Amino acid sequence: MVRLSLFGRRIHLAGSIAADPTLASADEVRRARAIVASLVKELLRQGATFVIPVDAEKYRRGDDLPICFDWLIWETVQQQQAQRPDGAINPLVVAVKHHKNEEQIAEPQASLWRSLRNTHLVQIESAAHWDMNAKRMEAQARHGDVLITLGGGEGVLFLANLYHDAGKPVIPLNLKLGAAHTGALRLFEFGMAGNHASRLFQVQGNTPSHGWLNRIEMPPAKPVPDCVEDVLALLHALVPPKAFVVRLLNPEHPDFDDVQNYFDTVVQPVVEDELRYALTVVDGRQAFDHARIDQEIFAKLHRSSMVVADITGSRPNCFLELGYALGRGLPTLLLAKAGTDHPFDIATFSGHHWKTTGTVDERRRAFREHWHAIRNRPPLVPMEPLIP
Repeated sequence: MVRLSLFGRRIHLAGSIAADPTLASADEVRRARAIVASLVKELLRQGATFVIPVDAEKYRRGDDLPICFDWLIWETVQQQQAQRPDGAINPLVVAVKHHKNEEQIAEPQASLWRSLRNTHLVQIESAAHWDMNAKRMEAQARHGDVLITLGGGEGVLFLANLYHDAGKPVIPLNLKLGAAHTGALRLFEFGMAGNHASRLFQVQGNTPSHGWLNRIEMPPAKPVPDCVEDVLALLHALVPPKAFVVRLLNPEHPDFDDVQNYFDTVVQPVVEDELRYALTVVDGRQAFDHARIDQEIFAKLHRSSMVVADITGSRPNCFLELGYALGRGLPTLLLAKAGTDHPFDIATFSGHHWKTTGTVDERRRAFREHWHAIRNRPPLVPMEPLIP
């Protein structure tokens, strides 16, 4: 089974503290900030990258504690970037802002931002002229791989829904930073009820999602190093991003053996061992999460990070699933065995006609080159707002 590596994985830490100190004591806020700073340091050391908003720092009345954690993360990234491993992937940070953000930043955060904004470490994504949090959060969720929440309110819940709909893990921390009925605390309590933890995140190994949620619980007496260690262990236990497989599955079909051989020797080694995705095949033999197989197929397809669609054999169900993937706008590898008949020319969509001849290395190289050529291909019908 593929073990999740944090190397290059984009982590998004989101949340805020309540203005009311009876909901978020100064001691709990300071502990939360220590946990965030320590976690970011360790993530940097393991080669992770980040999604961080850019906005003015706001402070709580009475004790002047920062309401959000964003500039703490920026400061830690700046101070600890030398701890990154050799060959670490850039950009280190995807920074999400809107057109007014930079002029609203006060010193010393403005100085920190200027020192990083034009370097190769930062990729700036703008929500254009949308001066609203929802549009910025959509951009953040688009670029993030894992969401870690602490405190917060409706914005954290909105972000969590965006990540969940995209099939990305949501890890809530139950630090007492706000009201129990909203934000990360609401997500944590939701996960603790019934079998809901697996809807927040899915894991490998013998410990189920519910067990991991218990492990990362953060009562006041739990030391900061233990809190960080448990969150990191959970991150490593997460199921890697999923690559949904659309392919010929009928062993009686004359092309089945060639398709099976291609997936065994080319697709699986490249996708799982090199690209670090977990192949997801729904063939009726795996454990079911849903009552019906069609629901199983489309729920897992919907929440995959990429799709490997091989239309060898021209099976109607394959075309239906391929159409859903394209309509969903998922990165989609369109494949077919060279020389086989299919109802349209996949070359017009930049598909890959794979061969049954040649060495394994040659076939893997061709597959790999095709993936890198099309991985950032825009959707067939891009989302275009009425008023940009």
